[in-house]
Amino acid sequence: MLKIVTVPNKLLSQETKPVKNFDKKLENIIKEMTETLNAQNDPPGVGLAANQVGLNLSLFITKPTEKSKIKVFVNPKIIRTVLDKDSPSKKKKSLVKFEGCLSIPRIWGPVKRANKILLRYQDETGKEYEKWFTGFEAVIIQHEVDHLQGIVFTQRSLEQKQKLYKENKKRELEEIKI
Repeated sequence: MLKIVTVPNKLLSQETKPVKNFDKKLENIIKEMTETLNAQNDPPGVGLAANQVGLNLSLFITKPTEKSKIKVFVNPKIIRTVLDKDSPSKKKKSLVKFEGCLSIPRIWGPVKRANKILLRYQDETGKEYEKWFTGFEAVIIQHEVDHLQGIVFTQRSLEQKQKLYKENKKRELEEIKI
């Protein structure tokens, strides 16, 4: 199992390098990342970027629910996001959800994310895809793509003028005074 790196590790604030070799080594990295993500239970993780385990690679995996199958995203790029202003209807097209991060333990904060994204990526074999994702899965992907660009959710939360919260010993959230 791989060790999850935490802030202020430099890897978490640097843009990752593209994956060039789709080989046995990459297969092993994905296997170890899957093991690591599956082992997280306090709280359970829903995504894990390679730089969160000390690897400078443009790669992440997701697992939105406990029963979900792991999905692999290599060299991902968000092509399009659908936000409120892009929608002709009055229906809300963005989500503000409390986010946490395995690399920033016990800290939580709201982040506004697009409700729908178009993502171009490769799988573990190098095959290319371009696919729309919505809802919680879109939020996870945006969080992980941010990781690959050297951005952690607390930065997003603060730039959106949101408050951050720390979990205390009683597992209650207390506002962090900044």
